[in-house]
Amino acid sequence: MIITGGLIFSAVLAVFVIILLVLSIRVVPQQAVFVVERLGRYRDSLLAGLHILIPFVDRIAYRHTLKEIPYDVRPQTCITQDNTQVKIDGILYFQVTDPRQASYGTSNLEQAIEQLAKTTLRSEVGKRALDRLLEDRETINRSVVAVLDEACVTWGVKVLRYEIKDILPPESVLRSMQLQITAEREKRAKIAESEGERQKEINLAEGGKQAAIAASEGSMTAAINQAKGQAESMRMVAQATAQAIEMVAKAISAPGGIEAVNLKVAEQYVAAFANMAKQGNTLIVPGNMADISSLVASALKVVQATNPKN
Repeated sequence: MIITGGLIFSAVLAVFVIILLVLSIRVVPQQAVFVVERLGRYRDSLLAGLHILIPFVDRIAYRHTLKEIPYDVRPQTCITQDNTQVKIDGILYFQVTDPRQASYGTSNLEQAIEQLAKTTLRSEVGKRALDRLLEDRETINRSVVAVLDEACVTWGVKVLRYEIKDILPPESVLRSMQLQITAEREKRAKIAESEGERQKEINLAEGGKQAAIAASEGSMTAAINQAKGQAESMRMVAQATAQAIEMVAKAISAPGGIEAVNLKVAEQYVAAFANMAKQGNTLIVPGNMADISSLVASALKVVQATNPKN
């Protein structure tokens, strides 16, 4: 019986030792920190690795992660500067930088951050009209982060960024905005169409102008060419006439030329009276027709007067 009791005691003692070892040994994972209290008072912040605690004296009161934590900020109703109610939700990113402050700075860290983010967001929305609110998301995000980062210093938290996810105006406002957008698009379409028509008319007018200029230049060139042709023709006719007169003058000055001219003049003189007699009902005859030699002599006087040798 004594041996059996000793074995039981040894087994109980061994189990107790094992339990003490289990309770005293703590392994902290990477990017985590454990806040240890000794007899209800803060003792240390345990970083990643193996740590030994005193069982029943030390206890792990808080566990924190050092990773960036995304936190959804639930939707809330905000009133804009032009008294429009909009529902806004967002997402907040923060990181624990001081485990002790994060444990004892506030009773509920996430709730405190969320409430401060909502309060700051309502204040920023109230400074802007609805149209400007939709445009100033980045400015609002930076303002919320600045206020939170200043306040969260005592909470051992660093607020990294805040992003507005959705801005939902009432249905009536959405319909009005849709109508406004449609009207604006139609306006831009009409402006674009009118600009196209205007450019078309300008192009047609410019084309007509260029065509008229080309036609006038063509007419001018044709007139110049025609005038040059006529001038050249007149010059050639005058030159040919001068050459013919010169040849006639030389022929007259040649031996027997004057006799040929006398005969030719007499023939043409007689032929001229013959033609005049044939026209109309009136017969025209010279008064001294009986003296044909005197008529020929009169014509020859003209020729002799133009002969340079006389």
